[in-house]
Amino acid sequence: MTELSPTRFSGQTIRYADFGTIAEALDYAAQGNAGFNFYSGKGQLVETLPYSALREQALSLAARMLGAGLRPGDKVALIAESDGDFTRTFFACQYAGLVPAPLPLPAAFGGKDGYIAHLRRMVASAHAVALLGPAVLEAWLAETAQGLDLRLAGTFSLLDNVPPSTEPLPAQNPNSLAYLQFSSGSTRFPLGVAVTQHAFMANAHCMARYGLAVTAEDRCTTWLPYYHDMGLVGFFLMPMACQLSVDILPTREFARRPLLWLDLIGRNRGAVSFSPSFGYELCLRRAETASIEGLNLSSWRRAGIGGDMVRPAVLERFAERFGPQGFSTGAFVPCYGMAEATLALSFTPPGQGAVQDVIDGTILEDEHRAVPAHAGSARTRSFVLCGRMLPDHEAEIRDENGELLPDRQVGRIYVRGPSLMLGYYGEPEETARVLDADGWLDTGDLGYFLDGQLVITGRAKDLILVNGRNVWPQDLEWAAEADMPLLRSGDVAVFSVDNGTAEEVVVLVQCRTTDPAAREALIHDITKFFRGRHGLETRVVLVPPRSLPQTSSGKLSRSRARAMYLEGAFQPAKTSNAA
Repeated sequence: MTELSPTRFSGQTIRYADFGTIAEALDYAAQGNAGFNFYSGKGQLVETLPYSALREQALSLAARMLGAGLRPGDKVALIAESDGDFTRTFFACQYAGLVPAPLPLPAAFGGKDGYIAHLRRMVASAHAVALLGPAVLEAWLAETAQGLDLRLAGTFSLLDNVPPSTEPLPAQNPNSLAYLQFSSGSTRFPLGVAVTQHAFMANAHCMARYGLAVTAEDRCTTWLPYYHDMGLVGFFLMPMACQLSVDILPTREFARRPLLWLDLIGRNRGAVSFSPSFGYELCLRRAETASIEGLNLSSWRRAGIGGDMVRPAVLERFAERFGPQGFSTGAFVPCYGMAEATLALSFTPPGQGAVQDVIDGTILEDEHRAVPAHAGSARTRSFVLCGRMLPDHEAEIRDENGELLPDRQVGRIYVRGPSLMLGYYGEPEETARVLDADGWLDTGDLGYFLDGQLVITGRAKDLILVNGRNVWPQDLEWAAEADMPLLRSGDVAVFSVDNGTAEEVVVLVQCRTTDPAAREALIHDITKFFRGRHGLETRVVLVPPRSLPQTSSGKLSRSRARAMYLEGAFQPAKTSNAA
């Protein structure tokens, strides 16, 4: 059996996503030597897919998809496994004029029934006429398809023996829909972000040329899921559109063996790789017990952080721990973006790293101003600068009346630019709620400007208002997890509820001990901590391990946790209860 060798450099003159369509970009990339490399959970290369082979296979599959009765413009729901089957089918959709809608894998949905119900909502929201996925989910796909008006449903292999259409493939249109991207937080009422070919190219071009400044010798490494915008755009479509090779570790394998991500970067001299803060933290945790001898991260020049609020302490510890392995603090690239803007909106400049703005926490809560902390500040907050807006994109910070705010004044973030979504597919009212006639998108995020760079402070919907104070829930969550030895990252969810007389701050805490005294002590310590450190009275509720809901990208779903609490899913802990 011949041992596989990964694809490496294209050998072409680099083009920074300056194409009309994704199919046109693949046509060019196929003339070089780059491509996708898929690895197993043991770090073994299991499939190489050069862009030349991908183009040939995608063209053949496109004809068979049309031969199966699908028509240009149809929406096709695809379970986004990180493998060659999904890759071929996604690009086949591009050539066939179909609109793929990548859907998540089961990991974050609490079992079979919850996952199937979620898939059905997404398929319906996309108005999909086909549903395809990996063989391992064959029975679940069949159950998902029951009662839905689908022309095609089953595994990717369903199309293997379909006779190809004899009609020519449709002409490519830069103004057509490229794909539907479901936001990771949209679980109960899925909203499909409609991204045009033009919007994707605008974002990929600005991101690659200006945000990341990639070169023809760069190589990408990823474990990010392809059903999430950072994975789909940042490490699936953008590298192809810039003729870069990508080394791919399945998302589920990263959670089990996070250091394999770093090993792949070192082994193949990867230059560009991104993760939310929790990915860096998983590597730190595993490095406490696993050897990192021989790891070489000196090639990693763009270590991005996005997809969630940046945890400065995590990045500091990561740089310190992996510095001896060649990792540079200047490699960190905090950035800001969202699916509604295709992906990226702002990047920090090369070499800046994760610069923190340390501000007075009391003034922030009481006056909505980010005033630099001083020696007498009772409480401080640290936010990471997320860089300047990409070319041709702009941002404004507005108050509740829509007035523009100056530097260091916290308000709602609005953005505008060529990579914004066409809208939420099939949801004109939801689109009008966030996107105005002048092209400004209400991001739903809060933040401020500092010397031309964006600083993100949190989601507006998560903000807790207590006695006239604006309290950021992630501040409370991170502080408790850092201060309490029994707690890990992701163990705490904080939100407020109306108890009939006032807003009550609820703290859900994943607890692993069954000892009644230890549980009572934990409740007491957390209550005392928030009262003393933050001046807040709280209701602390212990919940079982792994019971706090997550989005499809692995982030805490604070809004879903609140809904579950109100629905009675979590009851106040009693010392006789086991976690």
